[in-house]
Amino acid sequence: MRATNFAVRALLALVLALLLPAAWAGVPNNRAQPAYAEEQTIMQAEQGSRAPEPGLASAESGRVHIDRHFLGQYGAAEGDVILQRGGNTWRVLRNGPIGTTAGTLFVLALVGIGLFYLAVGTARQQHPDSGRKIVRFSNWDRLVHWTTAISFLLLAFTGLIILFGKVVLRPWMGAQVFSVLAYLSKYVHNFFGPLFILCSLVMFFTFLRRNFFNRLDWQWFREGGGIVSHKHVRAGFFNAGEKAWFWLGITLLGLVMSITGLILDFTNMGQTRYILQVANYFHIGGATLYIIAAMGHIYIGTLGTEGAYHAMRYGTVDEEWARQHHEAWYEQVKAGGAPPVPPDGRRMPPPSTRPGAAT
Repeated sequence: MRATNFAVRALLALVLALLLPAAWAGVPNNRAQPAYAEEQTIMQAEQGSRAPEPGLASAESGRVHIDRHFLGQYGAAEGDVILQRGGNTWRVLRNGPIGTTAGTLFVLALVGIGLFYLAVGTARQQHPDSGRKIVRFSNWDRLVHWTTAISFLLLAFTGLIILFGKVVLRPWMGAQVFSVLAYLSKYVHNFFGPLFILCSLVMFFTFLRRNFFNRLDWQWFREGGGIVSHKHVRAGFFNAGEKAWFWLGITLLGLVMSITGLILDFTNMGQTRYILQVANYFHIGGATLYIIAAMGHIYIGTLGTEGAYHAMRYGTVDEEWARQHHEAWYEQVKAGGAPPVPPDGRRMPPPSTRPGAAT
């Protein structure tokens, strides 16, 4: 456990060190609008023109979207567009307010988790282990969870490099080394994105039946889960906090990330550059919330709750742990007569994939 705590703390310290400069990661010339000489020339010509500009409904306006102007001949795929002024708007927003807000939220989340840990500490088991273990997660549950988690972490780290790398990493890493890292990050992000979508779908249907809310969950919310007070609060197989993570994180934010990610990943499906830019706004916003929520989930599953990591790593929990953290589920298991796992591992019944049954 000490080694795990040290590794998590070291990882948090590293991420914090990388993200501190990202909180003010705007481009140096983010006030330069327009950024390109061609666009500046066009705007000067328009300002000097006495002819009224065609309205949005006019085909002569050159407006394909309610964004800024396009220049060129337009087809369904915008193949002949010479200049799209919305690209400058997108770059300024992405590298300025959006990047700054995302970086600030990441830093605040890390600091908040650190302060919470110092103030509240780990939710430790109140009574010693009984020595009798029951199955909490089947082999399939853990395979789905870890495959999804690993793909998510790869996407999170490569996404952070893509968003903040030029400002945070390139100054001390050098342009050549960073270019290799950015190149690899881009392709890892593009190829693991569809895998993460597939894993998320499988995870949704795997854990769906255990994540419907009931009356115990509202009591759990009212008590704050007993996280701060360390008060015992009854819960089923998943408590209300875990269910909120399932519906708001895995499901809702997963949908946002999946839809926008597919739009950005497969750019040959007819979407215009304006659609890609809007998708990128939502992708960065969704990723920011998803990563912050995942940081809280990882904290609670490791440093925040004693024994929680063991449950997902090995699939079994001690009966006393189950009684303290998921009492309603524990009572259901006992009522079903599920035999415990012997401490010495002998006389073990046949393997079962049903949570609650003995291994």
